[in-house]
Amino acid sequence: MEGVALTQFPVDGEDSTGFLAHWIAGLRWRAGIQAVVFGGITLAGLGLIDLEALTQELRLPTLAVTRRSPAHSRISTALTAAGLAHRQSIADRAPRAIRAAPGLYVAFAGTSPDRATALIQATLRKSRMPEPLRMAHLIGSALERGESRGRV
Repeated sequence: MEGVALTQFPVDGEDSTGFLAHWIAGLRWRAGIQAVVFGGITLAGLGLIDLEALTQELRLPTLAVTRRSPAHSRISTALTAAGLAHRQSIADRAPRAIRAAPGLYVAFAGTSPDRATALIQATLRKSRMPEPLRMAHLIGSALERGESRGRV
């Protein structure tokens, strides 16, 4: 791990892709980032990340990792229930996920399927979740609750 950066984004906020592009581009260690990895395509609830657009902005591969295949996602139902159906087009543009490891799927933009899988597999250490996401969850949990806990 090279560093930790914190920011805030409103729950179900608009333009999560633009927000992330601006924030990541401004990080002091931006030049050393090889890829950007997310735990799914949502940020702070139903802020949808457009992986292709973010890849274009940052000129970096972007990956969204999930434990379950997003092919059976209920995001459309959630968007409609929250009155955010206008965001469905972002979800529809999400790249198709592939199986990167047992119980782990990755959707990606700006790289090949082999490279996306290799990036994810290279970061698997103590759990089935890639180490950068595991650490982010531990740090976030500690900040929210005072200490980390639960499955990462």
